[in-house]
Amino acid sequence: MAFLRNTWYVGAWGREINRELTPRMLLGEPVLFYRKENGQATAIGNRCPHRFAPLHLGKLVGDVVECGYHGLKFDCAGICVDNPHGDHKIPSAARVKAYPLVEQHGLIWIWMGQPELADPAAIPDYSHLVDPKLRTIGDVMLQKSNYELVVDNLMDLTHVNYLHSPYQKNDDFLAAKHDVVQKGRTLDSLRSIPSTLAPQSFTPFLDDPSAPVDYWLNIRWYAPGACHLEVGVVPVGRSRSEGIRRQGTHIVTPETDTTTHYFYASSRNYLIDDPKADLETRNWQQLGFHEQDKPMLEAVQQMMGTTDLDSLKPVLLSSDAAAVRVRRMMKELIQAETQTQVKPIFVLNQ
Repeated sequence: MAFLRNTWYVGAWGREINRELTPRMLLGEPVLFYRKENGQATAIGNRCPHRFAPLHLGKLVGDVVECGYHGLKFDCAGICVDNPHGDHKIPSAARVKAYPLVEQHGLIWIWMGQPELADPAAIPDYSHLVDPKLRTIGDVMLQKSNYELVVDNLMDLTHVNYLHSPYQKNDDFLAAKHDVVQKGRTLDSLRSIPSTLAPQSFTPFLDDPSAPVDYWLNIRWYAPGACHLEVGVVPVGRSRSEGIRRQGTHIVTPETDTTTHYFYASSRNYLIDDPKADLETRNWQQLGFHEQDKPMLEAVQQMMGTTDLDSLKPVLLSSDAAAVRVRRMMKELIQAETQTQVKPIFVLNQ
């Protein structure tokens, strides 16, 4: 399967990376993360070019990685700087890839394509993750499904009325106004439900859970797999800025064709210092993402037996509009990158 290469992916949460050697497979490539002595995160290839040992089984010596098999040492640029054998001559091919990294808003973004094209200005804005006026709870998990299936799931939120019905069902949701808006290389899926009852996930935090509210769910997709969701409720007729809102971070990075790293978080504007609200968030994330989305998407992947959805000629519904558009945009981006191989294909913030 072809992946978009000249773009930014999330490789890890910043808190995951320390002075230990941390391996992660990204886009089918073995990558090794660690922090230098000055605290800066770095990433190089995790496969020694000598006998292909995983470098994470070695050790850090200062800022240099020593292979645990035969002792070759590689610096942060991926260059072998020490050969302890024989005449100590270092073969010119003794190097591994080095990846451009940017640590921003608690996320470590990695560029998997041509290093000279890496532009930090192309990283989507996730500043809400570090906004002191919000409380953020999040984690990462591995899903045994293709990354586009996870994006489909995010861009078509009608599944919440069924898969997440115990805490998210809303009787007016399926008939809600739905707009799909493309802005450059981003796509917005916008849903608004006026004068309705709040879903159960919000009712514990409302003064009167039986009073009607205006309810909205807006999600923006940045190629290839970064999504930013805003969901909220507010008393009917009031400004959304007065409501209780959650900023959802949903970012997927392919591990392989059929496995995906899923980075998620919820940033709320209410009960900022309430441990009970933290626990409630963790509980619905565990239920919704781990116990409902994950097994369903993994079952879909297994049932499909392929990563080529179109080859199975799926029946399309009106609710598929955003997900279908995203898939088409991704095909165009990958095709353009494959044909040119000279221009960066990335998403600028809108």
